[in-house]
Amino acid sequence: MDILKEKKSLAIAGTITGIISVALVLFGNPTNMGFCIACFYRDIAGSLSLHSAAAVQYARPEIIGLLLGSLLISMARKEFKPRGGSSPVLRFVISFFVMIGALVFLGCPFRMILRLAGGDLNALVALFGFIAGIIAGSLLLNRGFTLGRSIKQSPIEGGAISIVFFVLLLILIFIPSLLKFSTSGPGSLRAPIILSLAGGLIVGSLAQRNRFCMAGGIRDVFLFRDTTLLIGLVMVFVAALVMNLATGLFKFGFVGQSVAHTNWMWNFLGMALVGYGSVLLGGCPLRQTILAGEGNSDSAMSVLGMLAGAAISHNFGLASSTQGPSVGGSIATILGFIVITTIALVVIQIQKKGVVYGN
Repeated sequence: MDILKEKKSLAIAGTITGIISVALVLFGNPTNMGFCIACFYRDIAGSLSLHSAAAVQYARPEIIGLLLGSLLISMARKEFKPRGGSSPVLRFVISFFVMIGALVFLGCPFRMILRLAGGDLNALVALFGFIAGIIAGSLLLNRGFTLGRSIKQSPIEGGAISIVFFVLLLILIFIPSLLKFSTSGPGSLRAPIILSLAGGLIVGSLAQRNRFCMAGGIRDVFLFRDTTLLIGLVMVFVAALVMNLATGLFKFGFVGQSVAHTNWMWNFLGMALVGYGSVLLGGCPLRQTILAGEGNSDSAMSVLGMLAGAAISHNFGLASSTQGPSVGGSIATILGFIVITTIALVVIQIQKKGVVYGN
């Protein structure tokens, strides 16, 4: 009965999330980008002058809402339990490369589903890559990979990342002159602050309540033949698809899609890198954000790693454009596979020698 209740809850949460995602597009967000965790951290990095790409600079309230929604619901349910200390530097590095892979594809797993629901077939290629990366990462989990045990930490440590983003919200509302804002490009397309924040708060609460994770759903099918978490992902797609069809936003095909390119190989490999790193981290970019809101300082390090990855990607021309991937982005993607695999194999060897890693 508990499993049925969990599946029903996930289905409802996924449906609401899909509806909100398309609604935010109707109110001003870029097409198929009601939510994109990677894109929004990229925009936030730009707003803080961590990169100078003028087209992608905006302190996205959706991210702030996700963190605060997770924080508030976890506190209300007495699930705010600050923990951390589990290989923070390695998490930072892996998250850094997860962001690079996402920006080579031009979207996180969340946006991949929304792009697919909008008719973008490039996202279907990316989905195959995402699954391949998750399977590869899961094989390393089976070989004993772990980032170690976390320990109990102080409430201020667990809440620090949420406090920082709350301050960012206050700056956005009351002192916007301190931030940078795009006047053209994806960063200039945005729903009203109050709607974006409300959407983030709702989805953050739902994701915390239901352990929502794009990578986790596929991982569980591969490792445990458990489709529970996958239900949420499927319902996001279904709800967004219905909304797109009903509102005329659906555009079927490979060519002419919003903030997308048609290079199938790098769509595949970019999202494969995201899936690969996400499984080893224990969750996709959305899940890391929600866990950070719950007080997990390890996931807060993942958030910082993604911000750093976004900044480096745009400062050094690693992010793709609508014309396709850059040479630098392609090289960085391959380097990401090499670095993450090296980290995983070294950790596995340490485990085999009987060292209690991360403790």
